[in-house]
Amino acid sequence: MYITFAILILAAVFFMNGKIRSDLVALCALILLLVFQILTPEEALAGFSNPIVIMMVGLFVVGGAIFQTGLAKVISSKILRLAGKSELKLFILIMLVTAAIGAFVSNTGTVALMLPIVVSMAIEGGMNPGRFLMPLAFASSMGGMITLIGTPPNLVIQNVLTDAGYTPLSFFSFTPVGLICVATGIIVLIPLSKLFFSRKEKNKKGAKGKDKSLRQLVNEYQLANNLFRIQITPDSSVDGKTVSELNIGRDYHLNILEIRRISSPQSHFFKSINQHIASSDTILQTKDILYVTGSFDDTRKFASDYRLDIIDMHSPEETESEREKLLNFYDIGIAEIVLMPSFKLINRTIKEVEFREKYNINILGIRRNNEYILHNLKDQKMHAGDVLLIQGSWNNISRLSKDQSEWVVLGQPLQEAAKVTLDYKAPLAAAIMVLMVLTMAIDYIPIAPVTAVIIAAVLMVLTGCFRNVEAAYKTINWESIVLIAAMLPMSTALEKTGASELISHSLVTGLGSYGPIILLAGIYFTTSLLTMFISNTATAVLLAPIALQSAIGIGVSPYPYLFAVTVAASMCFASPFSTPPNALVMPAGQYTFIDYIKVGLPLQIIMGIIMVLVLPLLFPF
Repeated sequence: MYITFAILILAAVFFMNGKIRSDLVALCALILLLVFQILTPEEALAGFSNPIVIMMVGLFVVGGAIFQTGLAKVISSKILRLAGKSELKLFILIMLVTAAIGAFVSNTGTVALMLPIVVSMAIEGGMNPGRFLMPLAFASSMGGMITLIGTPPNLVIQNVLTDAGYTPLSFFSFTPVGLICVATGIIVLIPLSKLFFSRKEKNKKGAKGKDKSLRQLVNEYQLANNLFRIQITPDSSVDGKTVSELNIGRDYHLNILEIRRISSPQSHFFKSINQHIASSDTILQTKDILYVTGSFDDTRKFASDYRLDIIDMHSPEETESEREKLLNFYDIGIAEIVLMPSFKLINRTIKEVEFREKYNINILGIRRNNEYILHNLKDQKMHAGDVLLIQGSWNNISRLSKDQSEWVVLGQPLQEAAKVTLDYKAPLAAAIMVLMVLTMAIDYIPIAPVTAVIIAAVLMVLTGCFRNVEAAYKTINWESIVLIAAMLPMSTALEKTGASELISHSLVTGLGSYGPIILLAGIYFTTSLLTMFISNTATAVLLAPIALQSAIGIGVSPYPYLFAVTVAASMCFASPFSTPPNALVMPAGQYTFIDYIKVGLPLQIIMGIIMVLVLPLLFPF
């Protein structure tokens, strides 16, 4: 027992110190429990197969898909319009919306739903996401107190009361308590979060000074001004021909950037957009959309000769931003490369180099001595030091960076690709997310929450809400996963050695003689303390019977004492691993263990004091 206490205290010290990664500290604590034979290997590794841990992995993937498809930005922009430019209004709105959802959906599912939306809102509003994410996690737990099904400890005390022959609690018996929790949380967190997390996001220009975004490249080379979309009609003579047969470059001085095809257009949800580089042997089909660059007169002549529809006329009323929206970089991207003096084909024309045939890459423009060459590129000779604007699939662009002897790829193309949202998949991502939440919220659906999350995560990958499987894996924050998985067996060690029972029983029984209020405070803060190291459900299971017997022992109603157990078990904010929501927001908010102490501990204490005073009023002794 004493060894377990020592390991727990040592881990807490290192967590608060913050100099060693939290996941490494948790693993070291787990190893010590194994070395001293407090836990068997099966018990120690059980955390890595725990449904909560598996659910967190799936929720990271679901949240990543919500980001990748741009769904988070769509929802966040609507909430931002309600909040206006007021950070305070946005803060309160996030807390209220999260608490309302948390009343009917598990707190983990609530945070998974709201986290990408809140991050997107903060970035769009130029605010620090850390100001909102920890309150988001706390609000989900507070919302869970509003209804009977909001959080597992509520069901635990319901079972204890029913088994003891007392009148069961109704679905909304918890509502007054939950509303007080939410109100207290908002009032306390407004100044605390502003004090510790109100710093603005800094633009790291020093680190990324030379990297240009895709939109910057589009503006710099004026791609949108000379870009036109042409659709192949059923009666066009182009249908069935290859790109080379058109001789579009020689006869019309135009360049085909890409060919875009929309598959399954009859289904908005399952619509898929396929982009193709216009290679010479690409066969054109009816309804294909050709993205061509050149003058409008040449484009109009080409469309007229082959009976094609010009989608864009570039009227004077169009704004520059509206023209930029024509360009979307889903599978195909753009980047810059600098030609080195060692390039073997210096002073050869672009046509002779055959970039498209050899590397499946198009040349869209040349920057030479601060001048931009955008027309008749095939006849331009390449010079050492030329900067070429290239276009191709993201994988083909990244392959060019391997040959640094002939050219240098500027920026980080794959990182830019990761920022591109697959917005045409947003409706599909929304449908999967809603089904996941409904499955978790409706009890009579015979699917466990962890199963619903795994299904949703796999569907996000299979339906193309990610660019590839690797992109889905990158959304998982393994530090948080290992932290939770390694700390979960600590509760087993505390229960196995009798440490948790000793703490709870001695504290509660020792306070019984001082009156019902002091006993209530003792039960509340004992539960609150244990929940920092044991899951809230396990703590409620352990302390609910003790609270019931303590109330019966001094001849008072057990209701306020059992409510004290469930509230204290759910309102644990001073530790990142006390509840899954706290751990989920840790990486996105860039929090340290000490941040939870600074913000969560004062809230936890204030919440406890208020509950000790309020519970006897709502449920008299």
